[in-house]
Amino acid sequence: MTDNTTRLAQIDRRRLLLGSAGMATLAASGLLPSRLLAQDPISVAGIYTVPVEQQWVSRIHIAAEAARAAGKITYTFSENTANTDYPRVMREYAESGVKLIVGEIFGVEQEAREVVMDYPDTAFLLGSSFMPDPAYPNLSVFDNYIQDASYLSGIIAGAMTETGNIGMVGGFPIPEVNRLMHAFMAGVKETRPDASFQVSFIGSWFDPPKAKETAFAMIENGADLLYAERFGVSDAAMEKGILAIGNVIDTQGDYPDTVVASALWHFEPTLQAALSRISAGSFAAENYGLYSFMKEGGCSLAPLGTFDGKVPQAALDLVAEKEAAIKAGTFEVAIDDSDPSA
Repeated sequence: MTDNTTRLAQIDRRRLLLGSAGMATLAASGLLPSRLLAQDPISVAGIYTVPVEQQWVSRIHIAAEAARAAGKITYTFSENTANTDYPRVMREYAESGVKLIVGEIFGVEQEAREVVMDYPDTAFLLGSSFMPDPAYPNLSVFDNYIQDASYLSGIIAGAMTETGNIGMVGGFPIPEVNRLMHAFMAGVKETRPDASFQVSFIGSWFDPPKAKETAFAMIENGADLLYAERFGVSDAAMEKGILAIGNVIDTQGDYPDTVVASALWHFEPTLQAALSRISAGSFAAENYGLYSFMKEGGCSLAPLGTFDGKVPQAALDLVAEKEAAIKAGTFEVAIDDSDPSA
């Protein structure tokens, strides 16, 4: 028996089954050819109920495209999928042999879980208002817990409003929207304790005209700054010459004189965690929402850009102080999923 063969026989088989850990052991020993170090890309399918340009979904799509470009995954997706068609599309992708399905099931929670049970060899990573359930071991859930960045954007908003009257337009009053609004309002109170809020929901994830109309009504009612949880709000702010705070994505490039700051969501840590578990054979029912926290790299405050030098320094100092504390774990932004009120 050669020396190399002897050394291979001595490596614990269990460690080899650990996937990347076992590969690293062999690579370090010099026994694994370099051509075997790269794993085959994981097949991923995205199912979205809105266009991939929509704020929330765009962050998933961008992260998936980046992973595809890096050779980590193959990626296909369906957009504008109605809730009534969602289970069917899930089944089609699962039947095709896709290893990971990502998307959002806020409007089809139970129907989606019935599909999940029929495909135990497929991993599902889906946006949901519910926590993971061991009864569905191949379903992990996530949500954009970017309350940290929303809170920081509120600090800036409180320093920029002149009247203290702030309008907030959201899609639906569900936990993932409510918590961001509450965090934003808490941040505003840090720099404008007497602020008041107008809160409204348009009953849609993608209806810019309706969001714009709702924002116009708030401006007529005295709002001089708007929280743009939905597309269309910043358009109203721009037309009326007032300021806006963005959510999930940075739209300042489209509204350079309107959008002061934005709370950004980064889906990359969430997706990478799922891919790592699939590679290791350890994917299970888990809550991936934690990967959206600022200390995990899941959210951030967008650069001030065109508003650099226009935000009071005292507010910027407070943002820097709170951001450092959040990342250090010495300060936690409260997670309040209750319906916000004016």
